[in-house]
Amino acid sequence: MEKFGWRFIDDNGTFVCENPQKLSRLYFPLANEAEFMSCITPNLKGDIKTGQNSFLLAPVTTEDLHNSRAGRNFWIYIDKDKIWSLAKNDNDKVTLEAGLLWHKISRINKKYGLKAEILNFVPASGEHVEIMQVEITNISKKSVSFTPTCAIPIYGRSADNLRDHRHVTSLLNRVFLHKYGVINKPTMSFDERGHRLNHFSYYVLGFVNNGQPPLGFFPTQESFIGEGGDLEQPAAIIHNLAPKTKITAIDQGKECLGGLQFKRQRLKPGQSITFNLILGIAEEPKEINKVFKKFSDLKKINNSLSQTKKYWRDLVNKIAFSTGDKNFDNWLKWVSIQPVLRKIYGCSFLPDFDYGRGGKGWRDLWQDSLALILSEPSALKETLIANFSGVRIDGSNATIITKKPGYFIADRNKIARAWMDHGAWPYFTLELYIHQTGDLDILFEKTSYFRDAHLRRAQAFDHHWKEECKHLTTKSSKVYYGTILEHILVQHLVQFHNVGPHNNIRLEGADWNDGLDMARHRGESVAFSAFYGRNLKNIALLLEETAKAKKISSIKVFKELLLLLAPLNYESPTEKQRHLNKYFAATEKCISGKTVNLDIKKLIAHLNQKADWIFRHIQKQEWIKNPGFFNGYYDDHSRRLEGKFKNKVRMTLTGQVFPIMSGLASEEQIKKVFLSAKKFLQDKKFGGFRLNTDFGEVKSDLGRAFGFAYGEKENGSFFSHMNTMFAYALYERGFAKEGFEVLNSLYRMALDLKNSKIYPGLPEYFNSTGRGMYAYLTGSASWYILTLFTQGFGIKARFGDLILHPRFSRDAFLANRESVPGPIRKVSESKFKVSFNFAGKRFTVSYIKPQKLDYPDYQIKKVSISSPNIKFYLSPHKIIIPRSFILRSPKNLINIQIILK
Repeated sequence: MEKFGWRFIDDNGTFVCENPQKLSRLYFPLANEAEFMSCITPNLKGDIKTGQNSFLLAPVTTEDLHNSRAGRNFWIYIDKDKIWSLAKNDNDKVTLEAGLLWHKISRINKKYGLKAEILNFVPASGEHVEIMQVEITNISKKSVSFTPTCAIPIYGRSADNLRDHRHVTSLLNRVFLHKYGVINKPTMSFDERGHRLNHFSYYVLGFVNNGQPPLGFFPTQESFIGEGGDLEQPAAIIHNLAPKTKITAIDQGKECLGGLQFKRQRLKPGQSITFNLILGIAEEPKEINKVFKKFSDLKKINNSLSQTKKYWRDLVNKIAFSTGDKNFDNWLKWVSIQPVLRKIYGCSFLPDFDYGRGGKGWRDLWQDSLALILSEPSALKETLIANFSGVRIDGSNATIITKKPGYFIADRNKIARAWMDHGAWPYFTLELYIHQTGDLDILFEKTSYFRDAHLRRAQAFDHHWKEECKHLTTKSSKVYYGTILEHILVQHLVQFHNVGPHNNIRLEGADWNDGLDMARHRGESVAFSAFYGRNLKNIALLLEETAKAKKISSIKVFKELLLLLAPLNYESPTEKQRHLNKYFAATEKCISGKTVNLDIKKLIAHLNQKADWIFRHIQKQEWIKNPGFFNGYYDDHSRRLEGKFKNKVRMTLTGQVFPIMSGLASEEQIKKVFLSAKKFLQDKKFGGFRLNTDFGEVKSDLGRAFGFAYGEKENGSFFSHMNTMFAYALYERGFAKEGFEVLNSLYRMALDLKNSKIYPGLPEYFNSTGRGMYAYLTGSASWYILTLFTQGFGIKARFGDLILHPRFSRDAFLANRESVPGPIRKVSESKFKVSFNFAGKRFTVSYIKPQKLDYPDYQIKKVSISSPNIKFYLSPHKIIIPRSFILRSPKNLINIQIILK
């Protein structure tokens, strides 16, 4: 295999890659925020869809990308001995040029004297179409004549039908000819929803750059490939068959094809011609002509491409970094777009993500909001409020989120399962929102609680529950609405009581690591017990600030919540469970509807006592002195997971991250943990940190993860998400050098193209060979931006005030500059810059730091602000700018320069 590599060619994330088709598993996302979702490979494979039940091109997994013959093909027939497929030809020189959600393949075939450029993009303006332009250029010294034919299989139904009635559902197909293409509108759809009339149309339209329509059509795969042929050896092309101009009865009920043959063309040397294709899905037939009119000539398509490029460029530049390493700055643009891609695709609609049925999970919902809150927090307020209506009264939550905010599903597979970490993420995300905006009022917004058949955190089932009852009600059958603050208290107070034999919070169906899913009886997560402790302490601080700002002394909650605030012996797991069961019994199917006032000072004391107890308990019971790290879990036999076992060390990264992040671990313990992580988890070849050591057994008393090959997915891979949280935790506790080492290891692995074999971006994980796996749709992207922005560059907020607290290590970004072409220039000082939106203003903050100094050895020497009426408070390592001064500033663009010495 030739060496794989790409390089950036501008400052907007655009890159070029030579011969990408020679590498398996590569794919590229094309989408818009109207949730039209495509993916494309260098050989034009991939799929197109708007959801689980509406695929234009057949659904693909990663293995299909190199095994399937179906794709976006375009044929050039010169004569019987010169037939050129633009989707695959081993004699072509192939170059990819791609930018933020546009993709262009260039193929040069010297034998035929032709060059093809195939451009694909999905308009950001929101139409449910993918535009495909095919430009053919004569690069020879003689005229070339050829017959061009587009051949795109139209699957036109649900992903379920790949193996569930594939043939029977093809009988439903009804194909129509449009002046410019082929339309398939099946009569019905068969999927999980039952048999129903179909309203979707799937189509491929096309025209030559002068507006000329196709000459004729191949509307079915049968008419195109012929007997004994296939999509790579189609009879219509090989034998130069004439296309159809009319549909007959024998064309119905077949697998359809967007087969468009254009008039034979003759190109003089240097001459080009462009074929424009529109691949779309329409819910109403009238949409097709409306869409075609919008993209009916070359100028309109080029304008749409320019607008699409600008749209995504503006979006990723809401937070724009300048580190001195152009490769890193460009790479960050791809990481920045990943949270938006997760918002669009969920976790099901790219080839690696061959599971689920669309939508996204509860944890994804909150963590993907982190980066979005940093760039545009006010736009998320209503969504955050709606999301809290997925919380159940037992502290668990719905697990599948539909496209419409505030609408949830327990689980499509009807699996009774509760994830113990799910209650922690909503508060963590809300806390960031409140600090960025200063909006304390959101705590008192009201929303409902989710209700379904699952009770007592999936330990009981209500057989009398009815599907239409989606919300918790009172005894008088009225939907109950509680404040956001009340929802948070429910999630955390329930979990404080929900403990196992070792008095840590029960693991239940799993925590963040979905692979730890087989210890629901006696398993415990020490790691997330620490995280809940952190939240309890911060909720208390939030209440203090709220009481002071709002001048209130009490809050209103539903009466039954008092059962979780009753006095009890914290050292007794049995007593905690007894209190919890009383609460479950009182709230099982409905609540009284009565409310009580809670004294805020007493509540703050309650929360602090609980947080302090968790911290003391973990310190006393879970710190392993030799080698020096925390135990993170107990298995279903109630046995400690980590430590020394028969002279073999077992360690997890997760078990260390949350004791550090929570503030539980002492500075001395953090130093020891990091040394242990470097010794037992850091890979000497790649530099990344593994999720766990090799336990050497299939632990069926803990989870399926240990059935995976070691180094894959949740069993010892370099999992980007936990690595970024590890970096965040280290930064948060003042260990900037160590935090940057962890954060930067992911970037270095991503750019180790010989091994990572991926396009720009941060994958879900790297396997033992260093290959990036599960591209684009990973929560680690939000955490990477969050960590670099708030911790490395130190752009933080506290209750609406802006805080600048840079934590640059001595070698920050310098080691990466070897990736920039040209000699490495020795510098005495480092210059870093970041631009972002805050409080309705656009800020650019520049830092100048002596290269030789490490955090916290430098201090702020000088601060210059372009808006003179903005006042600030200065301390040695940070400045605080009150929001009131920012809001009063007449300037919308504010530049700040900070000199560190």
